[in-house]
Formats: sequence, C-alpha cells, structure tokens
Amino acid sequence: DLVVLAFQTDATRVCTLKLNNDHSGMRFPNLGIDHIIHHLLSHDDVNPDWLRVNQFFLGHLARILKGLDAVQEGERTLLDNSMILFCSSMLTGHHNASQLPVVMLGGGGGRIKGGQNLNYLGKPNRQMSRLFLSMMDKMNVRPKTFGDGTVPLNEV
Repeated sequence: DLVVLAFQTDATRVCTLKLNNDHSGMRFPNLGIDHIIHHLLSHDDVNPDWLRVNQFFLGHLARILKGLDAVQEGERTLLDNSMILFCSSMLTGHHNASQLPVVMLGGGGGRIKGGQNLNYLGKPNRQMSRLFLSMMDKMNVRPKTFGDGTVPLNEV
C-alpha cells in the first residue's frame, strides 16, 4: 500500500522492495512454515512449503499491481506508466542461478514492448545489466555503461 501511495502522490517514482534475503533465517509461521526457509528455497523446489512461500511473495506483487492499476493518470493507469521488475536470484532450488526468472510489468508510459517472452539463454547479449540499461533508457537516463553492460536490450 505504501509503494502505491508513494507513486500516486509522487513522493517517489523509484522503489526497491526486497521480499526476502536468500541467506536469512526467515520463518513463515503465518503460512504454517515454522522452520528456517533458506534450505527450503535453495535446495528443494518440489516441497509444498516452497510453493507456499513463493505464492506468498507473488501475492504481494499482485496486490501492488492491482493498486497501481486502480490509479488513473490521464489516459493511462499508474501501472501503465510504471516499470516493475520482479526477479529472483534462483530459477529453482539447488542454487540454480543459470537462468534467473525475470518479469517486467507495467507499460513504462507506453515505452515498454509488452506481451513478450524473451529468452537469452546461450545468447551473447545475456546480461542483466543490459536490462537495467534498457529500463534507464526508457526514463531518458543513458549512461555509457552499467555494470558490465554497454548496450541496452533492443527487444525491451
């Protein structure tokens, strides 16, 4: 609710919301999971607790998206005018970081090409830093480099 309100009131238009520290000792007794989840999330992706925790995180994202979509800004909604990056440090359990799940949501004020499923596995332009350059480019911020990226991803 605070993220939506902050965007709606222009208190900020940039926010980082970290839902979990992968190396933490977090527990989720509210979900019926009262044990440390690090190994659950990083070593086992078939456990029903793993699914419950991830659904919990996605529920928070859905709430933010619904809130942004409910705010009208001219001919668009606040969601249409936003860029939301939702990602994780692993695709599945077992410390698999070879393919990171990344979802771009919102329309970036009409600057984001939506409805795509882009797969960069095995491609030379496979750099998260290039995605960040693409997002900055949509905001008319154009550094020459970001991390190891030097060129935005044209497909975004």
